[in-house]
Amino acid sequence: MATMQTPTPHSLPDRAVIALQGDGILAFLHNILTCKVENFIQGEMAYGALLSPQGKILHDLFVHHAGACIFLDCDSGQREALIARLKLYRLRAKFMITPRDDVEVVVGGEGFADPRHAGLGARRVMPRGSAAAGETYETRRFALGIADSAEIGSGKLFPHEANYDQFGGVDFNKGCYIGQEVVSRMQHRATARSRILPLMFADDQYTDEIRRDDILLGEVLGRRGKQALALIRLDRLAELEVPLPFIVVKPDWAKFEVKLP
Repeated sequence: MATMQTPTPHSLPDRAVIALQGDGILAFLHNILTCKVENFIQGEMAYGALLSPQGKILHDLFVHHAGACIFLDCDSGQREALIARLKLYRLRAKFMITPRDDVEVVVGGEGFADPRHAGLGARRVMPRGSAAAGETYETRRFALGIADSAEIGSGKLFPHEANYDQFGGVDFNKGCYIGQEVVSRMQHRATARSRILPLMFADDQYTDEIRRDDILLGEVLGRRGKQALALIRLDRLAELEVPLPFIVVKPDWAKFEVKLP
């Protein structure tokens, strides 16, 4: 388990926590999520998702092994829907699923490295009020080109489009999980034509649709001033023969090819 220390711990107000407590939790999560958690020990953390049967991300989340319970760190606006879906899949398993408003997600300071990228700092669940709100995490995230729940949404993107294959968010060696057939097919056929990438515009005035002449290149999913995270059609980007009015950045973590005009 990787630990690290980064400055200025602060809470993430757009994240919420669910606690799972009882028997068989890790096996249950391993069978429904994209990430591998069945052999987790206390202190370990993973990034993954619960998919639809069609292979699209319904809920992106972190799994924290906190010893006495397992914490799920999820988007606050999606928590109730995620709890409902967990209860649907739980069937007769004897463990409790509880929303926890007495704790919060904190980044920075001492803790466990974000599984997606060390540059995002440490991440952990702590008692509410342990840290103030802050913007450092969002600034780092956009600079690194890493999407969060706000950009990923629910039922919109396949894991490859949200770069889960780049962050270890999908274990391609594990057995079946919900949506696994679609994700495996995209991996083996290399059919991910669209990817979330960071863009830099000349100013902060730009539309959500990204076009070059009559060609639709993609869609802005999130923005911070001149910076944006956008779902880009890589094949159309590669075919352009004219310069772009913005900068497409290939992040340091990207193992896929990004051809620029």
